[in-house]
Amino acid sequence: MQPTKIVSLEQLRDERYGSVLCYPKYSVKEAIKRTKELKLLGVKAVEFAGEKTVSNLPVLGKGCVGIVVIVHTRTGRVALKTRRVDADRKGMEHEAEMLAKANSIGVGPYLIALNKDFLIMEYVEGKLLPRWIACLKGRGARKRMRSVLRDILEQCWKLDQAGLDHGELSRAPKHIIIDLDDKAHIVDFETASLTRRTSNVTSICQYLFLGSQVARTLRTKLGEIKDQALIAVLRNYKLEPTEQNFVKILQACRLT
Repeated sequence: MQPTKIVSLEQLRDERYGSVLCYPKYSVKEAIKRTKELKLLGVKAVEFAGEKTVSNLPVLGKGCVGIVVIVHTRTGRVALKTRRVDADRKGMEHEAEMLAKANSIGVGPYLIALNKDFLIMEYVEGKLLPRWIACLKGRGARKRMRSVLRDILEQCWKLDQAGLDHGELSRAPKHIIIDLDDKAHIVDFETASLTRRTSNVTSICQYLFLGSQVARTLRTKLGEIKDQALIAVLRNYKLEPTEQNFVKILQACRLT
């Protein structure tokens, strides 16, 4: 991992740093416009840190819509998602609406501010789920794992009940962060929908317990899970997403 570097808004106008702000095509005009927008949002500096890389600089995340970095404000460090200049959408309003809906039921990093090009939210310091699982050792590891996995499923249950489909939880490695207090955070609601049929619980169960590398790792730590029994209760839940059927999923996943 590259060392952390903190740069001022003025430095962001230089191509070396502005190429992240205006990814993937830097221009002085766009860099100046965007630094002015950041100043209005209360941003004082950008911290380049993380396991991803953009323009040879470390960042928290990189996707088809935006780049995520840490920024410093008067109230502390927060996460900033900056819209790529080649993004297939004109603004960040949809993701902000979806995140605000998730926040209303206690899910996702807290939305702080937004404009056309930027979305500012709570910075969650921790490890992505697969890495957290790999690092989990020592006394109490199994109890901690059960608690975190149940927390994840319960958050997905809340999303299902709210009618909000995340849309990416069958490919969850990039979308769940476990913080320093073993609290799970579902992130990245850019493809979420309030009109699509919800499949949060079924998608996360498929990823965690049926076939992925993470599923194989979990079985060595939690014990064997009967695939056919889990598949059966997932089918019942899909037909009738009731609390009773959700509890049966928790039981099949050995989380009760």
